[in-house]
Amino acid sequence: MNETKPLAGARIELLDTTLRDGTQAEGVTLSVRDKIAVAEALAAFGVDLIEGGWPGSNPRDADFFEAMKGRALPRGARLTAFGATRRRDLAAEDDPSLAALLAAETPVVTLFGKSWTLHALEALGVSLEANLAMIRESVAFLRAAGRRVVYDAEHFFDGYAEDPGYALATLEAAAAGGADTLVLADTNGGRLPEEVFAATAEVVRRFPDRTVGVHTHNDAELAVANSLAALRAGARHLQGTVGGYGERAGNANLTSLIPTLVLKYGAELKAAAKLAGLRELAHFVDERANQTPNRRAPYVGDAAFAHKGGVHVSAVLKNPRTYEHVEPERVGNRRRFLVSDLSGRSNLLAKLAEAGLELAKEEAGPLLEEVKALERDGYAFEGADASFFLLARRLRGAPEPFRVDAFRSWTGGDAHGRWQAEATVQLTVAGRSVHTAATGQGPVGALDNALRKALLNFFPELEAVGLADYKVRVLEGQEAGTASVVRVLVEMEGAGKRWSTVGASANVIEASLKALGDGYAYALVQAGLA
Repeated sequence: MNETKPLAGARIELLDTTLRDGTQAEGVTLSVRDKIAVAEALAAFGVDLIEGGWPGSNPRDADFFEAMKGRALPRGARLTAFGATRRRDLAAEDDPSLAALLAAETPVVTLFGKSWTLHALEALGVSLEANLAMIRESVAFLRAAGRRVVYDAEHFFDGYAEDPGYALATLEAAAAGGADTLVLADTNGGRLPEEVFAATAEVVRRFPDRTVGVHTHNDAELAVANSLAALRAGARHLQGTVGGYGERAGNANLTSLIPTLVLKYGAELKAAAKLAGLRELAHFVDERANQTPNRRAPYVGDAAFAHKGGVHVSAVLKNPRTYEHVEPERVGNRRRFLVSDLSGRSNLLAKLAEAGLELAKEEAGPLLEEVKALERDGYAFEGADASFFLLARRLRGAPEPFRVDAFRSWTGGDAHGRWQAEATVQLTVAGRSVHTAATGQGPVGALDNALRKALLNFFPELEAVGLADYKVRVLEGQEAGTASVVRVLVEMEGAGKRWSTVGASANVIEASLKALGDGYAYALVQAGLA
């Protein structure tokens, strides 16, 4: 074995369980349509096996498998149904859960059974011998029906640590029943990489005619490390979820494991050909699961290749390898330069170049000082690229698309408890003064409506621009009470693009107006209207 690259050239089969184990995560729910869309995206990316759910446990999973009958997945991916070994008091042919697995009509079934004496004796309440029979007979029943069986040895590493002989005996029962893949699970997510490596190596030695797999959970933040340990020990089947979604602290994160295996270990995965689509896949799953993408996710997060420190940016501009472990484009990401009070001139010049605005080095000094002064006042430009771009334009003397001269916003109610907000704004646009008023569900909404109403008289193109997200953060906390400075971050969208702006003030309405005004101004500049 090559100690530096022990997995070089190794063919690893991927089983994604986002649709099953991933949906057990708190706050994650997928409709049948969502599950179909995610299954097709996973297949197109290059996942070998897609675990669609447990058809015997809930109507949604049963509906999903019904909808998938006769539907071919891209790139030869195969759907799997998940379920448990037969009940202790039923023969395999009489067990409704096993019958539901067959009714799902998937070519592959993932079957789990107990590996730990604690679970056999206490959770199932059966003898150790009876548990072995349940495993062997359930696998054999499914094999006789023409299904490939991937056997998941639940709690294998805990069981192996306590009674290795019995844990191995459960695998022997599954193999005797006809399972071709034996998956070792760290179900509680608490084992260590060295334990996983040693146990997996022994299983690989004991079962040379079977594929050994691994399924880990992240309760000790070791799911990726434990999966890699098992693969280095000889496992060639890997289970996990996109984004690490799963029960409790989650599952092994395939979004981290896949690029690590391909780019660092040289392993052979079908997904390697589509690696540049990894970020897109991760965000697609986040969107379907109604989850906010993790900005700090390795490889695919917005911050994964974001550089903030001036020394870092200067070095990366000379050679990206100085502070990047892989090229961001290989995983579908991009390099980003952040602007803050930690920035140097290199940050500013690189950030402006991203937006197509060239700035001479001698102009960077005043801009840097202005950024630092504004951040002392509560602004934060690292998440507000559009406001930074506009600031640079202003310092260069570029004309403003419009100017806010005055504003007012208030909220009132009637005797019936109906509340309504109203706002007025006075603007100067192209030398003309305009005054408008509008209502809204809240003071910020009313302000946005009044601003839009005024601008649409001059720029009807803004009809396609709207508010996508709005966040407020109190910066000084309890010390200043209601006089605290607040920072408002606004995200706007239009023409298929999104951009972010920032405002700061002790008055939340004023801070909101600054951010909203920048949002519309940026849209006008980008459209060539200002």
